[in-house]
Amino acid sequence: MTENEDQISQEQMIEEETAEAQAEQLEADPAAEAEQTKEDEEQPEPSEEDKLRAELAAANDKYLRLAAEYDNFRKRSAKERLELSASVRGDTVSEILPLFDNFERALQTETEDLAYKQGVEMIFKQFGDMIAKLGVEIIDPTGQPFDPNIANAISQIEDPELGENTVAQTYQKGYKIGDKVIRYAMVVVANP
Repeated sequence: MTENEDQISQEQMIEEETAEAQAEQLEADPAAEAEQTKEDEEQPEPSEEDKLRAELAAANDKYLRLAAEYDNFRKRSAKERLELSASVRGDTVSEILPLFDNFERALQTETEDLAYKQGVEMIFKQFGDMIAKLGVEIIDPTGQPFDPNIANAISQIEDPELGENTVAQTYQKGYKIGDKVIRYAMVVVANP
């Protein structure tokens, strides 16, 4: 039930309660009943013009309420489509990330075949460009203060060269789309 329908039903309930209270008062006091009859007779019957104005006002109110409801529906639908799109994109990218990680590991492997190494570098670059076009950001918190909102600490070490609660090493990079983390980085924290 919308706010408008709720407000209308509340107004109807108030009118019904007022009418019931007046009826009870008239039943209890016959003089009041005669007085009410006199008041009803004294009030002139609304003219055709007044009736039409009332109908026009009611139709205008109904139109404005309908327009407001449609606007709310349109905004809600657009928001739901964006959320669904981001969710589907995140799910798809999370399935591809292990492949991206393997290409990165392949780049770090020593090889004497330069053509092979250049081919892997080109594929990795294309892969990275594609992921960037999808709005995916890489999370590599090495050297930064540990943030549990973007990384999972899998180990702790003591290192006097690093500050307190600093990420010493990233085992696996994390990824996010906008503010939503798709995969948390796995890190080693120094001096917790």
